[in-house]
Amino acid sequence: MTPDLAAVRLYLLALQDSICTGLEQEDTGRSFKTDEWKRPEGGGGRTRILAEGNVFEKAGVAFSHVRGTTLPASATAHRLELAGRAWEALGVSLVIHPRNPYVPTSHANVRFFCAGLDSPEIKNPESKVQAPIWWFGGGFDLTPYYGFEDDCVHWHRTARDALAPFGPELHPRFKRWCDDYFFLKHRNEPRGIGGVFFDDFNTLGFERSFAVMRAVGDGYLPAYRPIVARRKALPYGERERQFQLYRRGRYVEFNLVWDRGTLFGLQSGGRTESILMSLPPLVRWDYSWQPELGSPEARLHDVFLKPRNWADE
Repeated sequence: MTPDLAAVRLYLLALQDSICTGLEQEDTGRSFKTDEWKRPEGGGGRTRILAEGNVFEKAGVAFSHVRGTTLPASATAHRLELAGRAWEALGVSLVIHPRNPYVPTSHANVRFFCAGLDSPEIKNPESKVQAPIWWFGGGFDLTPYYGFEDDCVHWHRTARDALAPFGPELHPRFKRWCDDYFFLKHRNEPRGIGGVFFDDFNTLGFERSFAVMRAVGDGYLPAYRPIVARRKALPYGERERQFQLYRRGRYVEFNLVWDRGTLFGLQSGGRTESILMSLPPLVRWDYSWQPELGSPEARLHDVFLKPRNWADE
């Protein structure tokens, strides 16, 4: 079955709308501002930013649909069959940086990529026309500063339940993928408590693979909003705020050093403002800082930044 780009686009636009609405309902102080943009090489997008809210210090939810004739090296290094082919990429990506240190940062994205979609399938051995290549990807992950067991269990159980209709094997596979991907190799530590992540996914055919992507996209708000609601009013002081800013540094390091989406966006001539909307408004780095033994700050690394099957706890 030929992939239906129009259906994917409509879903992603509606997903962006629903997520922005849900986050505005949690904040009640600010609304998202919309920035529509065009890409000279082809396509464009709609970036929405909520800044300096009562709950969210910075929240970005971006839709993009871009196209081109030549893929960057980051996309073709391990997929040589993509070299020289026209391509399109659609997606919704978001990063939410809360104001209260007891509310975790969250990230999610869902995306669709295709190359040579207008090319017919190979019908004879002599033809040099290549069949179209397409896949889905996405996921969501959580980055707490001060962990709560019930938040972690809720986050992972929501992810598990979202994928349950597609069989018992997808969730553990996508959870492991998330743990492996969102790992800072230069720090030898995970970015957060994980969630689910998948890429290059087309094994169920277009309709079912599209359904997997929708399940992940639709699962984000039910996973995140209850955590925000529980923690957004907790009192905190300068100590917690400074630790939050310090740990945000790990988030920046991952996005600028390891994230493939950031690399693809920059190498493909993407819109820098939208690509780097994921970065927090304030952050700090302290040389060789270590938390006090037994402190709440040490508990983050000792208890929460460890591999755990949260959904089963």
